[in-house]
Amino acid sequence: MSLRFVVSLAVVAIVFADQSSHVSISHGGGTPAVSHSSSVPHRAAPSPAPPHGHRPSYTPRPTYPPRPSYTPRPTYPTRPTYTPRPTYAPRPTYTPRPSYHPQPSYHPTPAYGQQPSYDAEPACAAASSKPWCLEDNEYPTYEIEKAAGDHSDKLLTLYADVADLDTKLSLERPNNLYEETYLCPSETAYVRPLRAKNTDGKWRIIVNNIKVHYQTLTQTTRIEECLTSGDACPLVPVCYESKCLQKSIYHRFLVYDPYDQYFPFAIETFKLPASCACLLGAYTIDH
Repeated sequence: MSLRFVVSLAVVAIVFADQSSHVSISHGGGTPAVSHSSSVPHRAAPSPAPPHGHRPSYTPRPTYPPRPSYTPRPTYPTRPTYTPRPTYAPRPTYTPRPSYHPQPSYHPTPAYGQQPSYDAEPACAAASSKPWCLEDNEYPTYEIEKAAGDHSDKLLTLYADVADLDTKLSLERPNNLYEETYLCPSETAYVRPLRAKNTDGKWRIIVNNIKVHYQTLTQTTRIEECLTSGDACPLVPVCYESKCLQKSIYHRFLVYDPYDQYFPFAIETFKLPASCACLLGAYTIDH
């Protein structure tokens, strides 16, 4: 063992000396000189061999974290197989039902007992000879308001057409006779008729004091009636032929027709007294 160690040291020394020595020769006036120096790099001496009997120690392999476990792809149920729709026999063709004429629509029974027909003279006309009624115990207020609520939009449009014809403040009578004197005496009033006779001589129900969506529908007109119609004008001399004459105007009113199932409202024309005039005839001289 010691002999091997000595031989190994000798070999190392020889190799080291061979690698580090070189010769330089200089020429000059004197004797040439030879010098030995080290210019070639020598390999480092190998480390002494480890003594036998000692196993080298190895660094243990690093421990890596375990690979994550992946969730397997879910397995979906297989798509069900559908049974094809059965084919049915074609539907038989039926003969269409014959179309019958619609049954006539009967008028509802009036709510105020046995009322007269629409065109007949109402009970309120029996107490007066005038062709209108300012009071009517059989006036169908409930029926008119219900029909007005069902047809409010169209009714209000129709009412606006006659609302501008209101003559409530169209004329003022003199307060005293000495201010102005009429040739024929007359009586003026502003009225809201509930029923009136139209120009065709038929009685109609006039829409008055009817509430529609927080709005009250009224129709007012001015009438002037001669008190002495047909008599001589009182302030005209007797040498003139004169006569008090009742003059009339045509006024439009919104009326209610209880037997119209589609739209029971319309505008009709009525003839009303408007003024009292004095008609003068030829001049006559009595001898």
